[in-house]
Amino acid sequence: MSRWTRPRWIMLFCLLILGMATIATGYQRRWRQDWQSVGRQGVPTWEVEKPFAKDVFTFARVKYNSRGYRDRWAIDFRDSDLNFSLRLQQMTTIKVNPEPVVVELTDPKLFDYPFLYMIEPGELFFAPEEAKALRQYLLNGGFLMVDDFWGDEEYNNFANEMKLVFPELEPEVVPLEHDIFQCVYPLQEKPQIPSVGIAQRGAPYGITWESRYGSDTSKANYRAIYDKSGRIMVFICHNTDLGDGWEREGDDPWYFENFSVKKAYPMGINIATYAMTH
Repeated sequence: MSRWTRPRWIMLFCLLILGMATIATGYQRRWRQDWQSVGRQGVPTWEVEKPFAKDVFTFARVKYNSRGYRDRWAIDFRDSDLNFSLRLQQMTTIKVNPEPVVVELTDPKLFDYPFLYMIEPGELFFAPEEAKALRQYLLNGGFLMVDDFWGDEEYNNFANEMKLVFPELEPEVVPLEHDIFQCVYPLQEKPQIPSVGIAQRGAPYGITWESRYGSDTSKANYRAIYDKSGRIMVFICHNTDLGDGWEREGDDPWYFENFSVKKAYPMGINIATYAMTH
């Protein structure tokens, strides 16, 4: 897929503006404990053409276990998943399933989804069978995006758990020149997206990060675990929260324009495109 020029950036902004009012209605109803009952919350749907029914991109969120707050896997659910699926359908030629899914790592259906999304893994822990299944999935061509965790303590927990999956591999810093930052939207910086509340409070001071005791969280860190061919298997978005940029696009026009349009969606679309084409 070719890189996007300035007119296409303008088209993205216009399409997002057109859809903003519709999607904003979904934020009156947040995620509930009975997550399986949550509907589309005002996000429009679309038909998938029958020839592509089994070949569409499906946003698949990983349900995992935590040491602390039990349902960290469901942060930003379900709005972020729905909104991102809609925008990916609108703004690329990728055929997208309008219905995102939740999947556990030991689910036999895991291999039906080439893209997995994991959020807030700061207290994540893997059972042995989960680590084994994730390793097989990734080595067989799967892709895992990890998002929304901040500071050294949360990162170290995630890194230690990934050692159960790939004891022989270390995450590496991904340079801005890598295709994942450039494949659709040529990004000029590694984007940092804060929650909408932090963005609003920090705007006068240029603060776009969530503080963690003893850690410098002022810069987004993007790391990856690669396979032997150099393909990214795990893309780690640390000290940033792309999911909030998708989920909260309807909350505040200023946040929407500065973080959803300019950062969260371009980065997310680049990631999904990379995952589906490499």
